[in-house]
Amino acid sequence: MDLKDFDYSLPEELIAQFPARRRDRSRLLVYDRNTGDRHHLRFGDIVSYFRKGDALVVNNTRVFKARLIGHRRTGARVEILLVRVFEEGSGELWIGLARPSRRIKVGEQILFDKKDSLTLEKDIGGGRWLVRFRSASSRKRVISHFGHVPLPPYISRKDEPGDVRRYQTVFADPVGSIAAPTAGFHFTRPLLKKLRQKGVAIVEVTLHVGPGTFKPIQSRDIRQHSVDPEYAVLTPVAARRLSRIRQRGGAIFAVGSTSMRTLESTKVKGGQIQPFEGMTNLYIRPGHRFRLVSHLITNFHLPKSSLLVLVSSFAGRDEIMSLYREAIDWEYRFYSYGDAMLIL
Repeated sequence: MDLKDFDYSLPEELIAQFPARRRDRSRLLVYDRNTGDRHHLRFGDIVSYFRKGDALVVNNTRVFKARLIGHRRTGARVEILLVRVFEEGSGELWIGLARPSRRIKVGEQILFDKKDSLTLEKDIGGGRWLVRFRSASSRKRVISHFGHVPLPPYISRKDEPGDVRRYQTVFADPVGSIAAPTAGFHFTRPLLKKLRQKGVAIVEVTLHVGPGTFKPIQSRDIRQHSVDPEYAVLTPVAARRLSRIRQRGGAIFAVGSTSMRTLESTKVKGGQIQPFEGMTNLYIRPGHRFRLVSHLITNFHLPKSSLLVLVSSFAGRDEIMSLYREAIDWEYRFYSYGDAMLIL
C-alpha cells in the first residue's frame, strides 16, 4: 500500500501530444490474467476477443469547453475551469476552479466581453469558487465563444480546432465532463458495428468526469487517499440488459476506469444489477472484490495516480508494472491521446 510501489519513470517523448491519425489504429497491448500471455496488436483487432453474448460497457459522457479565459477589470487574465452545477435548482451557480486564485475577490466580476461575464460568489477553498452567470443564454455564449477544450496538463500545447472532435468519444451524448473517458477514444462507428454484428451488446453508462481524475495521491499510504465524487448513472434498462447478459454467461468488458467505477458502484440483489444514479466516490484499490467487470479496456495512466492503482487492483501490481515497462520498451504512446491495453 506504499505509494512508491505505484511509481515508474516515463520518457517525456512517449507522452502523446496528439491523437493517432485513426482511432482504431492505436496500438493495443493485450494481457491475459489467466495465462500470462501478452500480445501487441492494433486496436481494431480487439473484436476477436469478444464472443456472442458479451457486453461492451461505454461511458457516454460528453466533454464541454469548460476552460474559460476571462479578465479582471484591471485587465489581468483569469482562467476558470467549470466543474459542474453547484446543486439542482441553483440556476446558473457553478463550481469552478480559478487560476490564479490568490488575488481575486468575492463579488468580483470576470469579464469576457462587453456583454457577458460571471461573478465570483464564494471562495470554497482549494482554488474552488462558486461562480454565477447572468443567465443560461450568457453561459452558453461564454462557453461557445470563449471556452477551450480542457486538455489535461501533460499535453503541453494549446487546444486546437481538431480537439473539439478528437477529445471526445464517438458515442458521447449527455454534456457534463471536463475530461474525456479516454479509453473510449479508440472506438469507431464501424468497429462498434462489427461488435454488434458479432452479437455483442453495446451498453451505455454515464459518469461525468471531474478534475479529481488528475488529483495525485499525496499520502504515502495509498489507503489514506480519497477520490472526489462524480455524478454517475446506470439506467434501469442498462441494468436489466447487463443482468441478463451475466445470467447467460456473457462477459462484461468495461471501457475505462469510469465505466468500471460506475458498474462497481452499483448493488446486486438476488443476482440482479440495480440501477444507480447519484454521486460516486468509489476508490478502487488492492483488495477490492470485482463483482461485475470481467475484462478492462484502458489507456496507460500517470504514475502515483488512483487510476494506476485501479488497474493494478484488477490485474495485480507486479503484473501492471511489468506491462508498463514492456510498453515503454515497445515505445507505446501514453496517457489521454495514447495507446490502449486490454486486460482479459
